[in-house]
Amino acid sequence: MERLASGSWLTSARVRRIAGLAGLATMLTISWLFLSSTGTVDWMGRPLGTDFSNVWTAGWMALHGRASEVWSWQAHFQVQQALHGSPTVDLFGWHYPPPLLLVAAGLATLPYVHALILWQLATLLPFAWLMQRLIPGWDALLLTLAAPVVLICLTHGHNGFLTAFLLAGGLMLLERRPLLAGILFGCLIYKPQLALVLPVLLLAGRHWRAIAGAALSAGILIAITLAAWGWPVWQAFFDSLPLTRSVVIEQGATGFHKIMSPFAAVRLWGGDISTAYAVQLVFTVAAMAVVGWVSFAPQRKALRNAIVCAAVVISTPYVLDYDLVVLLPALAWLWLDGREHGFQHWDRTLMGLVWIAPLFARSLAEFALVPLGMMTGLIVAAIALRRLTASPFRHLRAASAQ
Repeated sequence: MERLASGSWLTSARVRRIAGLAGLATMLTISWLFLSSTGTVDWMGRPLGTDFSNVWTAGWMALHGRASEVWSWQAHFQVQQALHGSPTVDLFGWHYPPPLLLVAAGLATLPYVHALILWQLATLLPFAWLMQRLIPGWDALLLTLAAPVVLICLTHGHNGFLTAFLLAGGLMLLERRPLLAGILFGCLIYKPQLALVLPVLLLAGRHWRAIAGAALSAGILIAITLAAWGWPVWQAFFDSLPLTRSVVIEQGATGFHKIMSPFAAVRLWGGDISTAYAVQLVFTVAAMAVVGWVSFAPQRKALRNAIVCAAVVISTPYVLDYDLVVLLPALAWLWLDGREHGFQHWDRTLMGLVWIAPLFARSLAEFALVPLGMMTGLIVAAIALRRLTASPFRHLRAASAQ
């Protein structure tokens, strides 16, 4: 138990072995999915990249004059079935705001499999580069690429790498190049449920140039979509929201064991929708309050950044396991702070748990009703807050003195 508490069991050699095995499993899994596939469908009858199916389909529809139909589940599903040539393929609905349709349209100019590979490489490589800027060295790169959440994001053909790049990149640049940081934050308009705490971060920290940058990039993306497809695409998006909220979030069509939020945890345990929303509201308000507090006078920016990443996960009712990529830079910032100020009991063991948790999170939630994925965000926030408040009221005194 003492070795677990101190983290001494996590030697460099052991970490490399674990990460090496995880990385090997990732390469074998991806290779098997492609080698055993038939056309665009894998051996289980699912589209390669599963959720990427809705990206390519949406892009194809936009290129063929059907952009406003992208949010129609029936129309979208018909195109998906035609794309994969299989009536048994499940529906992978499109729920994103129109700015992501710009990326989807570009990808749809390529054949499906080529577009999938390009999409994943074009988002994973910049994210890996960003993580190298945070912690240079081969060990950090291995821990990034071999992380179980990377495998989950790759097999789902999802946008977790892009989200993490925009969020972590903005946090890294916030003090040095605030306008560029804001531009990165503004691009998260494509997934606004993961940007709920960012206005609090920017306002509490008085980052006015970053706010201007966020408004600029978000405004440009909106203007481009209006120029390309007009108001009908935005109207279609807004009209689709009640159905998305009802079926995907409240009824859990995705599967509550796949959703890593407090809302989903309550629903997983049999709670009703009103109770789930009430619990989520408590967590969301608490996350925003903590972000506001640590942003007002950040004394240890690495801990502030880790808390923001955790708050992104905690504050939304709809976050899936592939979105937990945003916790990888949070772990990097916790490591940097620990290296400078020393690690406290359980820090390293809990960080190791957060790193490996996505591998088991779905199964534990589905079969044991343990919301491990949701807990990882809370663990990251707890580690950072404990480190920040190790000296009682130190942060509060520093803020009051300014």
